[in-house]
Amino acid sequence: MTMASKSEKNSYNVGDYVVYPKHGVGHIIDIEKEEIAGISLELYVIRFEKERMTLRVPMNKVRSSGMRRLSNESKLQEAFTTLKGRARIKRTMWSRRAQEYEAKINSGDLISIAEVVRDLHRKEDQPEQSYSERQIYESALGRLARELAAVEDIDEEAAISKLEQELSAA
Repeated sequence: MTMASKSEKNSYNVGDYVVYPKHGVGHIIDIEKEEIAGISLELYVIRFEKERMTLRVPMNKVRSSGMRRLSNESKLQEAFTTLKGRARIKRTMWSRRAQEYEAKINSGDLISIAEVVRDLHRKEDQPEQSYSERQIYESALGRLARELAAVEDIDEEAAISKLEQELSAA
């Protein structure tokens, strides 16, 4: 199969940044061919610097894994609009909300992650977060910041500052 006959949506190149739902932004560092149980597989080798982890994703599992390209500018703007919205905090038990937040973060969807950041963000005059709330907030903020940093070619700290400015302005 030639590169031209592959669907454009499913072909990534070495050097591309991608988003893998459970791990966030990764960098394709290689494309390998391996034989596993007698089956020849082509694998994307993805490096996640923050987690110091390397993941191998079979090309035929890319779509079902939820791996995607970085968000475009309009998707980023939609995420910023979401950040500025009103926090929607359900009156359910924290354990249930925590599970929902984790599911949103692990979905890899930029807007869902922005919702978690918005809902868990605390302004200076608001009460302190619990430890677990803070952990989930930091996780979501980090995910959002790493994608923003990769899209805008800035470092993660600058991306976090930009996100916090947006949240403060809301």
